[in-house]
Amino acid sequence: MTNPSPTAGPQAPTRVLVLNSGSSSVKYQLLDMRDGDRLAVGLVERIGEETSRLVHTPLLGGGGEKREKSGPIADHAAALKAVAEELAADGLGLDSPELAAIGHRVVHGGLRFTAPTVIDEEVLAEIERLVPVAPLHNPANLTGIRTAMSLRPDLPQVAVFDTAFHTTMPESAARYAIDVETADAHRIRRYGFHGTSHAYVSRETARLLGKAPEEVNVIVLHLGNGASASAVAGGRCVDTSMGLTPLEGLVMGTRSGDVDPAVTFHLMRNADMSAEEVDVLLNKRSGLVGLCGDNDMREIRRRIDEGDARAALAFDIYVHRLKKYIGAYYAVLGRVDAVAFTAGVGENAAPVREAAIAGLEELGLAVDAGLNAERADGARIISPEYARVAVAVVPTDEELEIARQSYALVGDRRANRRPEE
Repeated sequence: MTNPSPTAGPQAPTRVLVLNSGSSSVKYQLLDMRDGDRLAVGLVERIGEETSRLVHTPLLGGGGEKREKSGPIADHAAALKAVAEELAADGLGLDSPELAAIGHRVVHGGLRFTAPTVIDEEVLAEIERLVPVAPLHNPANLTGIRTAMSLRPDLPQVAVFDTAFHTTMPESAARYAIDVETADAHRIRRYGFHGTSHAYVSRETARLLGKAPEEVNVIVLHLGNGASASAVAGGRCVDTSMGLTPLEGLVMGTRSGDVDPAVTFHLMRNADMSAEEVDVLLNKRSGLVGLCGDNDMREIRRRIDEGDARAALAFDIYVHRLKKYIGAYYAVLGRVDAVAFTAGVGENAAPVREAAIAGLEELGLAVDAGLNAERADGARIISPEYARVAVAVVPTDEELEIARQSYALVGDRRANRRPEE
């Protein structure tokens, strides 16, 4: 349930359009912030290709039939115009007076952006300055923002940064042990990612326990094709597994996670690989797909059941890394109230949850086999009643989190506006 802005009333706009612009895709959701209901969801993919595709699902009034369109969509401007047309066909157009803001996912906000931010030219310039540390993501995010601004220049556009939640980390966690001048000159430090998910899940875990976020210490495990862990003390992130880029940390679908940095030099010197080739290796040909050829946990489990040794080893390596981070973050926090699993693997792969917690009984952690095996849509506890630390499955909702933050910011600005403005 979403808490509306204090300025929201019968005449106040209450809808937020959330945009997540990738290099060749745009994901979107339109939400009504009075109750958090989704009014429409959709995806434009393969932008710039002849085989572009738009999938739009109206949900207003109980939902409508999914619509698909195929054909060339030249660029993000054309993609967003197509999205606007689909929304307009359902009476939800971008020109609606009920639209309060457009919220944009921006992957990298550096140290400057610690909270959602209304976008202006100065903000755009800073996002652009951060492109060297987020070359795959920030340019696409910028394209989506600029296109949306051109379509609705009068509407507040809000940037919600993946990195913002992690800016509360102490320097002892955020700094790498390299020459300080070099690190500062090139902005080298731990930034962390998946921040909107970690913020949402840590808060929802506290709610599940019947406590305020300030009272709860949580280890959040966001396990999807990309995966990250965070240590959250009283609602504030104090450590996270991803670093300068999303490559560091847990074993992921195609990313290696933690490796000895000297692996790069070894491959460049002895395998005659370029920096670009090593980059591709570690980001796209490693992790689960590098270990066994599959990055779908369902397929890996099927292969394990059939006796596939490579799949079994990949699973064991994946789980071993998870255990290391659970233990490490337990030590960082000192007291842990809950471990929360979220995202595609975390929410759906019961064997991963069971294996990650197995053997940690001395830390107060355990999983109830029956509760863990049950499939349910909402947040739930899967640990037995006697366990000292709760183990939870908490579905993430990054779009709702972006919408909440965007709407709250716009509401605050409206409440503080002078009468003559």
